[in-house]
This record gives sequence, C-alpha cells and structure tokens, in this order.
Amino acid sequence: MDRRKAIKLLAGGTTVSLVSASPVIASVIASNSEQDNKKLAMVIDLRRCNGCKACVTACGHENGNEPNEHRTQVLQSSTEINGKEYVLNLPLLCNQCDNPVCTKVCPTGATFKRKEDGIVVVDSTGCINCNFCVYTCPYDGVRFTNSKTGTVDKCNFCIQRTTKGFLPACVETCTGGARVFGDLKDPDSDVSKLLKEHEALVLQSDKNTQPNVYYIGLTDTESDQPYNLNSALTWQR
Repeated sequence: MDRRKAIKLLAGGTTVSLVSASPVIASVIASNSEQDNKKLAMVIDLRRCNGCKACVTACGHENGNEPNEHRTQVLQSSTEINGKEYVLNLPLLCNQCDNPVCTKVCPTGATFKRKEDGIVVVDSTGCINCNFCVYTCPYDGVRFTNSKTGTVDKCNFCIQRTTKGFLPACVETCTGGARVFGDLKDPDSDVSKLLKEHEALVLQSDKNTQPNVYYIGLTDTESDQPYNLNSALTWQR
C-alpha cells in the first residue's frame, strides 16, 4: 500500500477487521491483570557513548536483521556546546512510548503495547504492512520493512531476552556502559537511580508521546531535533 492510499484511508476513518490478529494479540487484549506490571525503560548516558556501534552489531546478530535493517543505530555528527565543537554519538531506537500513536492507527492490532512491561511490539503474524505506524510515528526511521517477513519491524527491547530476565543485546554489549536498562517502577533499579541523580531529556517531548528512552547529556536544542535513525552520517570515526 502506497503512502497516498494509506493517508486516504486514515482520513476516511476506514476500519479493518481483526480477523488477521494472532492468538498472541488476543491473549494480550484479554489480560487484565496489572498488579505485577513493570515499566521497562532505557537510559542512555551520552557522556559514556564512544560511538563503537557494538550495540548495532549485537542487535542485528540477536534479531537476525540484514545489515541495512536497523532496530537501533548510533547517529554520529558534530555539535557545538558553549562555542566549542564536539562529536555527538547519539544512539537511536524505538522510544517505547507510554502514549504511542502507532498503536492507535494500526488497523489489525498487530502493533500494541504489552500490559506486563509497557513494551510496544509488532506481531508479524498480524501485520499487513500498511505502514500506518511508520507514517504517524514522529521518530523517523525507527521502523522498517523486514526483508524476511515482509512486515514492519522495530526495536522491542529484545523481548525474547528481557522476558527471561536478561538484558537487551545492545545493553549487554555496550562497551562504554552508556545504555542502562531496567524497571522504572523499581526504585532500586539502575534506571530509576540514574533518573533521580541526573537530569535526563527525551526526544521531541512536544509530541506528547511520553517516551521511555531517556538521554543524559542531551541539550534542550538537540532533544527537539527530528533525528532519523537512517540519517546519513556527518562524521565517522
């Protein structure tokens, strides 16, 4: 489906039957228990990111994506702070929003927010690749069409790992310790402690998507920029 047809459908309020939704989606919708829910989040300390891109390599290996299909990427460019030029290594990924627009426009329910941990996922068995989620997401480039499944793909905090208590692949392999992952509902988690100790910003806060990816060391001006995960590099180590 091309962009013009997709926008036309959205404007017309067209609905699509949930006949293609998978049992996984149904089980999530049916679940009403929230007492043990987590709120998983990632804090990225830009002061510690050295631009090695071990996270990008580990992500691709863990999730089986092709080299040009990125669930995460490190945007490398230059920035000026207090009149001095610095190199900026900016890791980008799906922001796992508390108020995701992607789930609201998905006609089949294939894109949904998990109640048990707040992760926004795409179920490839229900996705029809209409790209509504791609067009409406304010964070350009965090989604792509998986060449193997032919459906939309994106970061899901490595749910195959995190549901078993392991860290996402990008966090486990971060050589600088810049990526920190945990439950914001746990006051003793590393992410909770970091957010209490440091000022952290989210990307494009004016969009009111309420992201669960936080950045330490990001300026107000930088946080407002519409970065694209697939942007061409302006600097390379």
